[in-house]
Amino acid sequence: MAARGRGASARWAAVGLLVAVLVALPSVVAALPADDADAPAAELRAAVLASEDVGFSGYAVSAGGLALPVSERLTDVADLFSDRTLMRVWWRGPAEHRVDVVSGAGETGVHRDPGGTWTWDFEAGTATRGTPASLALPAPPDLLPAALGRRLLSEAADDELSRAGARRVAGRDALGLRLVPADAASSVGRVDVWVDPASGLPLQVEVFAEDADLAALDTRFLDLDLAVPPADVVAFTPPPEATLLTAPDTEGLIAQAEERAPDVRLPRELAGLPRRSFEGVPDAVGVYGRGVTLLAAAPVPGRLAGGLREALTASPDAVTDELGTRVAAGPLGLMLVTPPDGPAYVLTGTVTLDALADAARRLPGAAS
Repeated sequence: MAARGRGASARWAAVGLLVAVLVALPSVVAALPADDADAPAAELRAAVLASEDVGFSGYAVSAGGLALPVSERLTDVADLFSDRTLMRVWWRGPAEHRVDVVSGAGETGVHRDPGGTWTWDFEAGTATRGTPASLALPAPPDLLPAALGRRLLSEAADDELSRAGARRVAGRDALGLRLVPADAASSVGRVDVWVDPASGLPLQVEVFAEDADLAALDTRFLDLDLAVPPADVVAFTPPPEATLLTAPDTEGLIAQAEERAPDVRLPRELAGLPRRSFEGVPDAVGVYGRGVTLLAAAPVPGRLAGGLREALTASPDAVTDELGTRVAAGPLGLMLVTPPDGPAYVLTGTVTLDALADAARRLPGAAS
């Protein structure tokens, strides 16, 4: 047993060294000159959106500075946006890929297939099966530069886009594409997407809050091979000794929101943002906005509202008034609304604190 422990320690010590080397690379590579090209912003965006089926493999790192005041149930999500996450990826397509999160303490792999995902925790020996959902919690694959870049540019208007020069990313020339959201409620100052002109793949994505000099979220490739990886590298079959688990059903959790507020009907617009439609989402849960400016509203039970209020008020920048308590973490706003008549609500999204307050006033039963 001791020998096995020494072997595992040595293995993860080597991994830790690899992590340190890879994370140090971007600043060295970025200092090299890059060749720009005369590619219009709209053309570059079209290339990005067409890159979903481009196969590749490599290493990426995501660094976030968002200290989210969340409960213990969402610590994995909070860590994604507040820590540095090193990922190794093999991408055959949107429904067939693998993303391993690598750290000095262990390794967790997310394997995507047409039926859902397997999450393999090597150290714990657990294999968790998840199914696709219309609304799901963020996972490491969502923070890959290629996936995040396509997502953020998917609903951008032409007049929100401009070129932003060029830089070197992962040893390649990358063309800059800047998105400045036009919605008045948006708390995002700009999004810079650095694109490989040959494949259309986003190589780096930086998200900045309004008037911020440092990115609240920065995800980039460190190393990239533009070749389709073998299918057997992406596929996953749980080992015989693995403990099999089932991921929480997010659609079931959403349905519980309607049980908490069966008679609540959210307005068609909040903070000047139109409501979006998602199949299977009840009237008591609303998602508003487009592109990088999004706002979500959902009722919460009293037992969770108390813990969330405590977490929010612990922030020195929290604002508490008759509407509730709200706080900003970079471009992400979070608010607990406690109407005098009706259920408590959580509002969260990439909107300003003023926009959160305006949305709170329009919720059913809210204070005027």
